[in-house]
Amino acid sequence: MGAQAPGWSEAASHTGSPHILQPVVAWVWGTMAQALGEDLVQPFELQDDSSSLGSDSELSGPGPYRQADRYGFIGGSSAEPGPGHPPADLIRQREMKWVEMTSHWEKTMSRRYKKVKMQCRKGIPSALRARCWPLLCGAHVCQKNSPGTYQELAEAPGDPQWMETISRDLHRQFPLHEMFVSPQGHGQQGLLQVLKAYTLHRPEQGYCQAQGPVAAVLLMHLPPEEAFWCLVQICEVYLPGYYGPHMEAVQLDAEVFMALLRRLLPRVHKHLQQVGVGPLLYLPEWFLCLFARSLPFPIVLRVWDAFLSEGVKVLFRVGLTLVRLALGTTEQRLACPGLLETLGALRAIPPTQLQEEVFMSQVHSMALSEQDLQREIRVQLARLPESTSGPPPRPQARLPGAQAIFEAQQLAGAQGGAKPEVPRIVVQPPEEPRPPRRKPQTRGKTFHGLLTRSRGPPIEGPPRSHRGSTSFLDTRF
Repeated sequence: MGAQAPGWSEAASHTGSPHILQPVVAWVWGTMAQALGEDLVQPFELQDDSSSLGSDSELSGPGPYRQADRYGFIGGSSAEPGPGHPPADLIRQREMKWVEMTSHWEKTMSRRYKKVKMQCRKGIPSALRARCWPLLCGAHVCQKNSPGTYQELAEAPGDPQWMETISRDLHRQFPLHEMFVSPQGHGQQGLLQVLKAYTLHRPEQGYCQAQGPVAAVLLMHLPPEEAFWCLVQICEVYLPGYYGPHMEAVQLDAEVFMALLRRLLPRVHKHLQQVGVGPLLYLPEWFLCLFARSLPFPIVLRVWDAFLSEGVKVLFRVGLTLVRLALGTTEQRLACPGLLETLGALRAIPPTQLQEEVFMSQVHSMALSEQDLQREIRVQLARLPESTSGPPPRPQARLPGAQAIFEAQQLAGAQGGAKPEVPRIVVQPPEEPRPPRRKPQTRGKTFHGLLTRSRGPPIEGPPRSHRGSTSFLDTRF
């Protein structure tokens, strides 16, 4: 398996195409077909639209015998809480804590952000995610500062190029979820409006295929307007440079991820190098979709809770955890002698290793701090070759989580939204110099004498009577 993946320049050359990752996906699929000597069915991203039907429920609707689980997936396995799920009393306690924190959000973020972070790591209660996610990512401030913007974008006609592409992708986003079963249902229609609004909001970026599952997860919890502003914050504040035509930040983070693998999991890194599995073969699907297509849905929600709180560091921790679970032991690496087997192991981690509480505990215990991540980003940014095909990555535009976003919005609010005034230069005439004030000479003079000279001669008149008072000089000792 000495074949190598096509270079990033080849994948990035499809400027403006929403299917920018298809060259890499097509290469991987073609390599698998050549190795196995079979005609494999193409993945859904590469199929013709007439044959890429998500499920039979899209054609005939869900049968009466198929029930939705607690997340809305028809025929899912999450109808009841799994092992390790917190009891109902503990969930109620956490709900009360979140209600109290969100009722005084500015005070909470200013003084008690550590508590917010710890509660996010424990998992936001399902009943309160619609309230907490916009607060964490700052979408509520964006919506407040731009009233009516989403309605204008939703009512405006979209770019025909993007509208056609978005329409083809609608049925691919969670086809077994009850919101997205019907093409004319509120789920697919809401997803169309949100994605169209973003292409009008940022026409220079347009639409990226990976925005579909991100917006779909948001719509499962939020109304369309709030989902739109959360999508804006994710694309522009949490992951800037991910969903544009050049996707320059993905390349940088791929190099950072490999450097972290080399430091934290050296044997796994060596194995990936030997079999020719580069990070661009598996990392874009993980990071661009925020693991929405790669993990069980309960874990996806927990990852999103932590990601909206702590930023992109969580994505790196989750990715490193998945690689360790797939290839961490010697037996696992020996069972993957080539590229195909290694990619299969990365994409088919046993469900027994993906238990919600255990997995998230492993994620948060990964030895990767924000300082370590920023240091490695600076190192890899300096090593990136200069490219003329697109803009360079700007990692400084990425804010590391909810606290940084809150502080930036507070600073912007303190400065005010008014237009800055042009400073005027006013020249004041010079003032006439005043003579220096002289300090009175009091050396060698008594206080009584100063009072006598300042008061002038005594005024004659009848003496004032003092009850039993005598002069100090007449006092006898």
